Parts: sequence; C-alpha cells; structure tokens
Amino acid sequence: MSCIYKKFCRETFDESGNLLDLKLEYPEDFNFGYHVVDAIAEETPDKRAIVWCNTENEERIFTFGELKTLSDKAANMFSASGIGKGDRVMVLLKRHWEYWVITVALHKLGAVLIPATHMLLPEDLVYRIRSAGVCAIVCTPQNDVPEKVAKAVAECGISPKLWTVQKDVEGFANFNREMEAASEVFAGVKTNAHDPMALYFTSGTTGQPKGVIHDFTYPLAHIVTAKYWQCAEDDGLHFSVAETGWAKTSWGKIYGQWLVGSAVMVYDFDNFDPKALTHIINTYGVTTFCAPPTVYRYLVRKGLPDMPGLHHAVTAGEMLAPEVFRKFRERTGLTLYEGYGQTETTLLLANFKGRTPVEGSMGTASPLYRIELRQKDGTSAQVGEIGEIVIVPGEDGSTGGVFSGYLDNEAQYRYVWRDGVYHTGDAAWQDENGNFWFHGRFDDIIKTGGFRVGPFEVENILMEHPAVLECSVIGVPDPLRGQSIKAVVMLNSGYTGDRQMENELRNFANSRLAEYKWIRMVEFVTEMPKTISGKIRRNELRSRSEK
Repeated sequence: MSCIYKKFCRETFDESGNLLDLKLEYPEDFNFGYHVVDAIAEETPDKRAIVWCNTENEERIFTFGELKTLSDKAANMFSASGIGKGDRVMVLLKRHWEYWVITVALHKLGAVLIPATHMLLPEDLVYRIRSAGVCAIVCTPQNDVPEKVAKAVAECGISPKLWTVQKDVEGFANFNREMEAASEVFAGVKTNAHDPMALYFTSGTTGQPKGVIHDFTYPLAHIVTAKYWQCAEDDGLHFSVAETGWAKTSWGKIYGQWLVGSAVMVYDFDNFDPKALTHIINTYGVTTFCAPPTVYRYLVRKGLPDMPGLHHAVTAGEMLAPEVFRKFRERTGLTLYEGYGQTETTLLLANFKGRTPVEGSMGTASPLYRIELRQKDGTSAQVGEIGEIVIVPGEDGSTGGVFSGYLDNEAQYRYVWRDGVYHTGDAAWQDENGNFWFHGRFDDIIKTGGFRVGPFEVENILMEHPAVLECSVIGVPDPLRGQSIKAVVMLNSGYTGDRQMENELRNFANSRLAEYKWIRMVEFVTEMPKTISGKIRRNELRSRSEK
C-alpha cells in the first residue's frame, strides 16, 4: 500500500516529470483513520508508521497494524467515556507517542482534535477551553501541565473528562491503563469528508489567537507537502522538528508522510541540542528532514557532522537568511528547499522536487492551488510588483486543504474570503521565472520616504553580522519620512550593545542596502517578545517604540 495516496488524487506531469496539477478525489465519507491507517494496516500490517525515542534512551517502533489496534482500543475507551462525533477534545502531549494513537482514534470517532502546546499558561488554556467548548483533555504529566490544566478548568467552572498519559496524576484518569483495558473491536462511526476534524489556534502575532477549523479532507492536501516538497519516500523515515501542539505536526509528522508510505521519526525532547538532533538523524537513518530556520541557524553555528543517509532537507515557518542557506549547503552538500503556508492552509508556495531551488525564494505555486498576487485595489500585481498572496478557487470552486471556518467568527472568515479569493495578509513579489519572494506581512511593511520596505530584506543583511543572534526590523513614526527604519537586535554572547556596536551594525547593513532601506536607529535587547510558537511580535515592538 506504498502508493495509497494515488487513490485520492489525480496528478498531471510535464514532459520532464514535474508535477503540473493535482486534483483531490475522495469518497463522501473520507476519514484518514479508516481510509488510510486501517487500509495500510490491512494490506501491510508490519509496515513502519512511527519510530519514537526520547532523551531517556527509551525507544518504540509502531507498525500500522499496531497503530490500528491501539487506535481502535483508544476510540472504544473515549466512546465509553461519552465522547462522540463533534465533541471537542484538547490534547497537550508534547512529542509523546500517545499523540498519534489519540489523533487517529479521535478521527475515527468523528470528534474534533484540538492540539495545544504544553507551554500554554493557565490563562491561555482558559481562553481556548471556553472558546472551543472543550469536553475532554488529554495531557502530559510533565512540566506542571496537569496543575495548569486543573487550574484552568476550575476557573472555567466546568468538569471535562481529564486524562494524563504514562503516569498517575491525582484528578486525572490514566489514559494508557484505560486504553489497554478497552476492547480491540471497534464498530466505527460514520463521518462526512466535510465534517470538522481538527481545530488549531493561531499563534496570535497581531491579536488573540483565532480558532482555525479544518475538515476531513485536510490530510489529503498534504500529499503535495510530503511527496513534492519534503520528498518523503516510501519506506523512508521523515523527521520534522515540531511539537504536537502546532500545525507543523500535521504538515510533517503524520498525514502526508503516511499517505506516501514514509514512516515518521519522533524524538521526544524538551531542550534543543544540535548534537543530539544530528545524532538521531544518523542513528535511525532519517532520509528526509524539515525544521524551522531557527533550528538550521543553530545547526550551522554549532557545526554539522556528516549525515550520509539524509537525502533532502526543507524549511518553513519563517524566512531563511541567505547566510544559513549557504552554510548548510557548504557543510552538508544539501540545498535547503524553502516552503510557505499558513495554519489556515497547507503548503502554498515551495521550491519543489525536480526544480532547482532559488536561494531566498519561496519557490513557485503549489500545483494544488491557483495563487495570485493582488494589489489593494484588487488588480493583479505585475512581475516585480509587490502584492498580497491570495488563493483563487479552482474552476470547480475547489480549495483543497484551506480551512473551513474560524471558530465562532463568521465575520472574520468572510473578511479573509472577500472578493471571492482567500487573503493571506502576506506580501510578496514574483520574478519573471515565476518564483515568489517574501516581502512581509502587510501590517509589517514599512513605508518610508514614499518607498515600501519589507522587514525581511533588511533583517537578512543584519543576520550576516557575527554579533547578531536575532533581530527584528520595524517602522517607527518619523515626521520627515513618515516612518524610519529601526532595528531591534539581540546580540550573541561576547558582544556589547553600546554606541560603537550600534554604529558598526548600521554601517555594516547600510553599506549593503539601497539608501531608502537604511537603518536609522538600533535598539539592543536581551530578549525578544515572542508568541508561544516563537515568532517575534513586531506589533509589540512597534507599540513599545511609539510610547
């Protein structure tokens, strides 16, 4: 069943074998748990699904046959506790193997999976529990998460069913023990392909997190993600560095990978260690790898060992500085393939398999979507002009993988779908070869002296200075220019944020930038304001600078 993905799509290729178009095809009752996991388990029960290990040197390898059995048992356990179709269940499971069993089980039940990071504070949990109407929570016993969950539940004044995994915690049932006691025979639940399947909360870079609802067709849209961007291989082992609380897990640790026949590597850790990460890659024979730019920055700065089994590496989540792109290639021989998408979508733009990646570019449009750049008046941006990235529905109205709604916010959903297209809010420009180049969030674009400057193009230059660990570029009010460009910089250890360093950084960057992009001010900080997912909150930096 290595090519099971072919049952759910129709591909069109050019003369060179490059994918030109992909149309999703699925039954009305499509459910990833039944049509993919169980189907693979029936034909090839011994095929690897998950290779899991942790920092305590524990290891488990799960086959699809075992995953079917465990998910059926978990589904029976949840059902016996009153959880059924449409019920919303929050999971805070870090990188514990139980996440995959629970996810498949909830899909089979038709319940709505709500992944959340263990780093959330009680007030974050209260917001999510109340917003989503959560009826059950499964969490890790680590990092004081049960205590935070209990506090949040008490503040909400509700009594959801509570489980922890692996260990007994007062006030929580033990998921593992209850699952093991459940029957392996699961009757199944009838679901519809357009029923809600998962609910992700955005990282909230510009306001309160929004609840993003995806239906049961969402996993199929990740065929392109896994096969044509990550190049996940049949019987290979794909490793995406992501915690299960984020949508990146859906991108790289379950759906597309299993659809194309690849097992997923799961390394259960708390603190990022570049040496440990590369050790995992080599020890387990990881064939394809995906990580955010932050991970690659640390990898190249700490030094990279040989990774002979690694065939392909990709990155997404933030834009990648050219310096990191070049150093990774020099040290590994592998070119990083960038990609772009949102919590509301799957992969929209990427440097795809079969095409030479262009350094610094987000690549070309996914064959699954019709992507355009639109200006504020709705007209199409010309080559070289900046416009907003929008998704235009196909001739049949299809927008496979695009979210089906915002939680209890129909007005916001209509707003992002205004004028018949989905507005990403991200700005880019396109070159004559069809490559897209990121320019920034529309809210982040700096208008200075009549020119428009994307923060990333200035940050790229600053990141090449050895003193700079992290930086963010913002526009601040200027009576002469409208806005001036300010760099907020976090320095590497051993460097001092004084006037001399300020002048050094300004001269370093400005000598490499057009005059209208010049940095006028530099502020040194010891910590960047970030969302819970690690993205820098530029809006907070702007507010702070305007006071």
